[in-house]
Amino acid sequence: MKKKATIQDIADALGISRNTVSKAINNSGGLAESTREKILQKAVEMGYKQFSYVSAFSDNPTFRTAESQHAAPSFKGEFSLLSAKFLAPSHFASLMLDKFQREIAQLGYSLNIHRITEEDLRAGRLPITFSPDRSSGIICFEVFDKSYADMLCALDLPILFVDGPAQIDGSPLLSDQLYMDNTTGITQFMNYMIRQGKRSFGWIGDYEHCQSFYERYRAFRTALLMAGIPAEDSFIIREHGMEELSLIFRSMDRLPEVFICANDFLALDAIRILTAMGKEVPGDIRICGFDDSPESRHSIPRITTVHIHTQVMALSAVYLIMSRINEPGLDFRTIYTAAELIQRESSTEGD
Repeated sequence: MKKKATIQDIADALGISRNTVSKAINNSGGLAESTREKILQKAVEMGYKQFSYVSAFSDNPTFRTAESQHAAPSFKGEFSLLSAKFLAPSHFASLMLDKFQREIAQLGYSLNIHRITEEDLRAGRLPITFSPDRSSGIICFEVFDKSYADMLCALDLPILFVDGPAQIDGSPLLSDQLYMDNTTGITQFMNYMIRQGKRSFGWIGDYEHCQSFYERYRAFRTALLMAGIPAEDSFIIREHGMEELSLIFRSMDRLPEVFICANDFLALDAIRILTAMGKEVPGDIRICGFDDSPESRHSIPRITTVHIHTQVMALSAVYLIMSRINEPGLDFRTIYTAAELIQRESSTEGD
């Protein structure tokens, strides 16, 4: 059986440090773009983790980049990015889309962004700037309204949802879908806290907001169930505004030992409120977020979180939408890319 490539194998092949390779794969900054691209290409060639299947289509002339062909790509069409929310620079999608746009440009495609307004959502109509006739395919971010998502799926265009509406009732989304692993990191963290003797756990975040939040919440509940620890309803907080969260915290008779937050920004809000209440994190309460946002690395305390591999997600998105264009009859696929638990000071004091 062929040995799987590791970060060290890639570093040895390129004659660089393991830390440099890790920075490129995790997109953690500090590298020249040419260096990052060289490392990612080597990861594809060597079949590193999720990069392994990318080589299968990069070797195909249909998917081959301009660099590999040593020729400028001919223009083939445009992809439409639809989003119901402004994607801030700290949003994981911003880093992912940067890589996605560069990759599709090498294949001859442009990317145009179309904002879905609140009025568009309520009326179930397409953005005024978007024309299905001009679009070769659609990639959706922050489109979490199920009826609106179903309307987009009915356009008969190649479509990819990066995250999507919460599928709590089991009704499928008739499209290709791309997610980060929303389960493993939270399960690992919960089990670690349980081994540390923690027995009261809380959740912060509206688990019906999107599928990723729902999957993270399910991981939280499943870990409690498997450990035989009851989930206390008073510790399940679905409000996400700073003011509402503060009121809930101050009205609680007691607080849990650990809070799992649906993302880093909720974790930041929770830490600010708890600190204002005279509570210490992690001394009194342990906190875990999700996304590994830049803010999570610079907060005080720095936040335990789950890192998303945005570069891998970008390549996965290229694979999904290009293969859909070339083989429209494929069954719908859902791909999960690996995510990694990062333990920091918000949960590790005294451990």
